[in-house]
Amino acid sequence: MHVSRFSVPRRLGDWLSAPRAAAIGQAAALAQATLLVLLALFQHGLLPGTAESPTASDFVSFYAAGKLALAGTPALAYDQAAHYAMEQHFAPAGAPYQFFFYPPVFLLLFAPIAALPYGVAFFGFEAATFAAFLWVARRIVGTADRTWIGAVLAFPAIFWTIGLGQNAFLTAALFGGFTLALRERPGVAGGLLGLVCYKPHFGLLVPIALLCGGHWRAFFAAGATVVGLVGLSAGLFGVETWRAYLLAFAEADSVYATGRIDYAGMISVFGAARLMGFAPSVAYPVQICASLIAAGLVVWGWRRTEAFPARVALLLAATMLAVPMAILYDKMLLLVAMAWLARQARTDGFSGREKILLISVYLTSLLDYAAGAAWAVPLGPAASLAVLAVAVHRLSPRPRTIRVGAVAAA
Repeated sequence: MHVSRFSVPRRLGDWLSAPRAAAIGQAAALAQATLLVLLALFQHGLLPGTAESPTASDFVSFYAAGKLALAGTPALAYDQAAHYAMEQHFAPAGAPYQFFFYPPVFLLLFAPIAALPYGVAFFGFEAATFAAFLWVARRIVGTADRTWIGAVLAFPAIFWTIGLGQNAFLTAALFGGFTLALRERPGVAGGLLGLVCYKPHFGLLVPIALLCGGHWRAFFAAGATVVGLVGLSAGLFGVETWRAYLLAFAEADSVYATGRIDYAGMISVFGAARLMGFAPSVAYPVQICASLIAAGLVVWGWRRTEAFPARVALLLAATMLAVPMAILYDKMLLLVAMAWLARQARTDGFSGREKILLISVYLTSLLDYAAGAAWAVPLGPAASLAVLAVAVHRLSPRPRTIRVGAVAAA
């Protein structure tokens, strides 16, 4: 059997079988869950010899905005003083301010959620969105074999999402649902994509993919969904709330470009440049170059008609490199990309080099914050580059001449 140069090193590729990958994933998931519990106990002063640390999750920002909307003052969600005052009702005394830059369409979701007690809202939201993500991930992988769950639970973005109380499970579930429905139910796909407009920057490259792939129905359905949600939010919360949002959004650069958001936690090219000490005048042009390259790769990949799973993985990985603002938990989109790659690998397997690249996604995701905080080493974009490399390899016009065996890297 001919062995291509892309299957090297074969020894590691042969050793890392699906059962071994699942076992390693389960062990890693247990270790990270233990660390997450210890961190929570430390932050609340429940470990011996520790005092309560005044921290708050990102969820308190969403919840406070929802409370302001329920009180009939949704525009105050974009007034930092009023929003911070509301946060203090649900955060430890002295906890720092958690910013809120989401558009008013996000209040359509969190105004009802804020009617629940804080604890119920937090755990209910995270549990429900995680369950939705797991359901979508199973549909993407396309197998009843549950070994893939270990690999999913081992991914560090899972624990960042829960620990920070973020909405990345919801974003990943909606993106995953969009990709699942795109070929057979384009209208539904477009509707799911439109629902992600609460994070509009993540849609930066999607219109390019839809247009290059000829998915017109999904394109127009997404646009109609966004228009409908914007209109509904304006009708319920008032045009002045949108005006307040736009003014707050215009000031967002003073937060992201000045270090008020920890650059060690950013995984974008812009964040990497700022972490290394480059000024915004340098970091922004570097990010623009990365965005243009990512867009070019999407044009190249989505003009092809074969290997739909690889095209989806390419789009998601390229998106993570194209957007200037992405945080550790946003790597959930890479998990969706790897689920699609695992689906394709069920028929032709992963080469040894592809396995190494996918392993690096886990390793860099585990170490990127520590490396950034301790040594200003920007590992953040490495995971996106690794997934992008696998997707580009699978779309490139070269024969894949060896089957090494699939790894449930979803």
